[in-house]
Amino acid sequence: MIVVMRPDATKQEVQHVVKLIKEMELKDHVIEGTDLTVIAVIGDDRKKDGSVLEGAPGVDRVMKVLAPYKMAAKETRSGKKTLIDIGGGCVFGGKQVPVIAGPCSVEDEEKIMVAARAVKAAGAHALRGGAFKPRTNPYAFQGHGEDGLKMLAAARAETGLPIVTEVLTPSEVEMVSEYADCLQIGTRNSQNYKLLEACGNQPKPVLYKRGMSMTLDEWLQAAEYILAAGNPNVILCERGIRTFEDHTRNTLSLSVVPELQFRTHLPIVIDPSHGTGHARLVPSMAKAAIAAGCDGLAIEMHQDPQHAMTDGAQSITPEVLTELMGQLQRVAEAVDKECIPGAAAAV
Repeated sequence: MIVVMRPDATKQEVQHVVKLIKEMELKDHVIEGTDLTVIAVIGDDRKKDGSVLEGAPGVDRVMKVLAPYKMAAKETRSGKKTLIDIGGGCVFGGKQVPVIAGPCSVEDEEKIMVAARAVKAAGAHALRGGAFKPRTNPYAFQGHGEDGLKMLAAARAETGLPIVTEVLTPSEVEMVSEYADCLQIGTRNSQNYKLLEACGNQPKPVLYKRGMSMTLDEWLQAAEYILAAGNPNVILCERGIRTFEDHTRNTLSLSVVPELQFRTHLPIVIDPSHGTGHARLVPSMAKAAIAAGCDGLAIEMHQDPQHAMTDGAQSITPEVLTELMGQLQRVAEAVDKECIPGAAAAV
């Protein structure tokens, strides 16, 4: 249930509604917009009495949210997109379509620095790189852990690019949050609810990837764990799902973009690298994603893909990324968006 306050509602009237919600043994979530305030009512539907709230001073109307994901539902924001700033002017959910780029994993200090400089020079807006790597094979490279985070922080210090990196366990959330600008939850942890809650209990934005076998409803309900824990800054990331098709690593479902734009106020990022598994397909799917209306891209780039320690086959080169950025801008303009080079590229 959503309580929409009148534009002239006072803070006292808002607090009175919050008090009524708590008296119903329900949880409130106040969302203050530029024009009005909306209060999400969370909890057992049997305890929700809209008639009590409708009569409260300052209340414009009370709306029922039929979707099981209450805070992620578009109605919670009165149809407006949530804008999420991960730093360095990299904002998701607006007219600009930011590009997150970088290697799958942080291999060593020199290589991540070279990659960061290439990402900056190409005009991308944020640096990705895994300090912790969940691998199917237990003997494969698992990442450098905190040392990898320190390498990413050094790359940020030089380039000014905000960092997006994955967190694997609830116990590591606090440490990763100290270094990263945006915490990533990968597909293998998409329904690790304790990890989702832990990320919801810290203030950094969260890039939340769809599980490889998740329906949209399951995805949004899982995202609700982060939102309900108190963190409103959730960016959804479609990275492909597992199907019978075998010409790609996964099946990249671009139809989720307009569907999610219809269902939720959260920004939607597309990962064409994991979505296809082939570097040759990444540019085309990145352009198609922007044409479909996505709010950002996450692309794997490596300066020497053939010798990458992880996912080299799906990593484009710096030269391809540079050329792609110009192409993305032209596509973005065609759908009333922008994909202009990041501020760091002009330095």
